[in-house]
Amino acid sequence: MSEFISELATQVWTPVLFLLILGGLFFFIYSGFIQYKYFGHAISVLRGKYDNPNDPGHINAYEALSTALASTVGMGNIAGVAAAISIGGPGALFWMWVTAFVGMSTNFFTSTLSVMYRGKDSAGVIQGGPMYVIKEALGKPWQPLAILFSICVMVGCLPIFQANQLTQVIIDIGITNEATKAASFTIAGFEINIAKFVIGTVLMIISAIVIVGGIQRIGTWAGKMVPMMIIIYFLSVLAILILNINKVPTYLWMVFTDAFSATNYKGEPLLGGIVGGLIVTGVRRASFSNEAGIGTAPMALGASKSKEPIREGLVSMISPLIDTLVVCTLTALAILVTDVWKTSGASGVTLTATAFEMSLGYPGKLLLLLSAFFFAITSLFSYSYYGSKGMSFLFGAKAGVYYNYFYLGTIVFGAIASMTDVMNVIDIAYALMAIPTMLSGFALAPKVMTEAKRYFAKLNAGGF
Repeated sequence: MSEFISELATQVWTPVLFLLILGGLFFFIYSGFIQYKYFGHAISVLRGKYDNPNDPGHINAYEALSTALASTVGMGNIAGVAAAISIGGPGALFWMWVTAFVGMSTNFFTSTLSVMYRGKDSAGVIQGGPMYVIKEALGKPWQPLAILFSICVMVGCLPIFQANQLTQVIIDIGITNEATKAASFTIAGFEINIAKFVIGTVLMIISAIVIVGGIQRIGTWAGKMVPMMIIIYFLSVLAILILNINKVPTYLWMVFTDAFSATNYKGEPLLGGIVGGLIVTGVRRASFSNEAGIGTAPMALGASKSKEPIREGLVSMISPLIDTLVVCTLTALAILVTDVWKTSGASGVTLTATAFEMSLGYPGKLLLLLSAFFFAITSLFSYSYYGSKGMSFLFGAKAGVYYNYFYLGTIVFGAIASMTDVMNVIDIAYALMAIPTMLSGFALAPKVMTEAKRYFAKLNAGGF
């Protein structure tokens, strides 16, 4: 059964990856690149220049972007990138960059739609997201896709992976006593590791304090924690790069040359050869990381206080840029310039930890632990919002509260359990979220372009 679920996850993700990258290319070309010309305007929106507290919505653009980044900048930036480099070598980073750049267009279209076609839940509160876009703009024939998205977001956004990986990082780096690591107790015949149980319980309590306060509190906390965690990580990797500055130009050049030669690719050939396998490796890891086209960013940006959908679409473009072009690049360069990707034999978070320790010693491992904590804990905050919105859409606003309780319980479960099958099921649900998000984006792309031309014409005429 485990092999079947694992194979199913791979079979589901393969066509979804093509949907994401080819769909992103469609949005990229169809837009005529117009949204990229207004990146400076997006920064102005993010800084609050156009904030109006009387606009419909719940949080400002900065808090909405921080909520989106809180979910995307997570353990995938530490463990996922390491896996991509260990399999694909330097060239994998190039294809991650391509995916992120194209994903910016995807986010522009899907997040704009999320504000253009906001709906109301059973309590009369304005909500945004792919399920509301489908309901409000496409009608009953498309309703099954809205239901599919809502079911999948409830499963795909469970915090089991984040809780499991963060717990493992804390134990590997923060606990040195082997007896403490191994101590356990038994309940109903199940052996439970004490350290994992305690860590999971603490994570659940921290998350509960924020989650119970709803999107306003999640947005506030994310707005404070996201910049801090990115700065800590940036400075840590900057120190590693300075210590290995002589290798930086070589590896930056290899990112481009290796992308088309696949000299260091160790995976299976795909799309007719090893370069195809390398492309799929980079695209898959970038898609896992920045979530462009999955539908999470539109739900976060759909909560923005705004009457101008294009503004939120522009702000949403910043998410893949920060997540992949900045944070994932930092992880990749730290692994490359320290040469641990060639010598350690490790993968995932262990490979990243080895890179940090090799250059910065034991303080490097502590800095990685601190970064991993912030990356994972902020993901725990934002994912609960997405899942509760799916529950609310299907069963009413009050049901969303009960989802949060279930969600908090799975944090402890994720911390103590070893559950490859469960994680594969979550991966499948997460992948399926892309289908309603992308299909509704294709169907409504002309609406976005009409709105974009109107908005940019008014902006250029000084109408704002």
